[in-house]
Amino acid sequence: MPGPLSGIKIVDLTSVVMGPYATQIFGDMGADVIKVESPEGDIMRHMGVGRSETMGPIHLSVNRNKRSLMLDLRMPAAREALLRVLTDADVFVHAMRPAAIERLGLDYPQIKEVNPGIVYCGAYGFGKGGPYAEDPAYDDMIQGVSGLCALNAHLAGEPRFTPTIIGDKVAGLTIAYSILGALFHKVRSGEGQSIEVPMFESLASFMLIEHLWERAFDPEHGSVGYPRVLSQLRKPHRTKDGYLCVLPYTDKNWQDFFTLADRADLAADPRYSTANNRSRNYETLYKVLGDIMAERTSGEWLSQLRPLSIPVAPVNSLEDLFSDPHLAAVGMFFQKTHPSEGVLTQVRPPVNFAKTPSEVRRLAPRLGEHSREVLAAAGMSDSEIAALAAAGATC
Repeated sequence: MPGPLSGIKIVDLTSVVMGPYATQIFGDMGADVIKVESPEGDIMRHMGVGRSETMGPIHLSVNRNKRSLMLDLRMPAAREALLRVLTDADVFVHAMRPAAIERLGLDYPQIKEVNPGIVYCGAYGFGKGGPYAEDPAYDDMIQGVSGLCALNAHLAGEPRFTPTIIGDKVAGLTIAYSILGALFHKVRSGEGQSIEVPMFESLASFMLIEHLWERAFDPEHGSVGYPRVLSQLRKPHRTKDGYLCVLPYTDKNWQDFFTLADRADLAADPRYSTANNRSRNYETLYKVLGDIMAERTSGEWLSQLRPLSIPVAPVNSLEDLFSDPHLAAVGMFFQKTHPSEGVLTQVRPPVNFAKTPSEVRRLAPRLGEHSREVLAAAGMSDSEIAALAAAGATC
């Protein structure tokens, strides 16, 4: 059964993780994603040790369900070939800085000339209207400028990066839902449009959902930063034999927890009786919570808290995920044989569609693996493709 985006053609001129993550989501949902790469290939092909050159593990993780078209866009003939591929595309997404994409002659006004109905997405580090627009941007820079590194200083005593490329992935998800919104508009109206998705603004918006806090009011009557999640005591709690994540949340959760702990004094304490009161007393509340959790083993707490619907979970390592019983039951991991890389472990798409399921139809492509196939489908003759290859513009 075809996925929800079956029949949609997406031309992907992105690299690293932000853009490829977004376009892999489309590929998993059935879109025909054509990954356009330079002769050197996406830099993620070279990160980590693979079984063969240019097939690194992160490339394998974010470029499945795509076809690779190698074009040296510094050459005019390669640009003309890309324009032919774009003629019947539904979406074009790139991750180049504004001046660079204009130099290549691939900005929105020029693409619109060959395909007026295209959805054109520019994924940038910073929005074109601001002073940072031409600055290079990777996840580290975006974590820093967005305030995320400074938040980690509350816990680590100095600014720290979060140990996942959250800026790339938040921006990738933003690209995905933005393009889907534009495609929905196109279905209703027939109109294409241009979209700008900047990493900085995407992560700043993401961060300020909770951390705008009392600065939401004008005039200001408080500070930024959600106190509960900034507390140094908000952490997995030590038990007698390990660690657990536990979060009594509702009034009933807390009353049940205090009863289970045989702490009638805390159940009657007005500081902890309502959500508003607890929000003013997180430091003492989390200290109490940590002290109580240390009194019993992890197994005891899990067996006692779960029947009361008090949120609790173990602290998994990355390795533990591969044996987690829930992930095993839902089939989160699967193996498939790659034509050149052998057996690979992959993570399935997390969303389940009842009528149009996602599917991994092909694993990540070798560099330029589908160049001739894609160019031929765009109407180029064998002699034209051979001439491009002879000039080094494709392979």
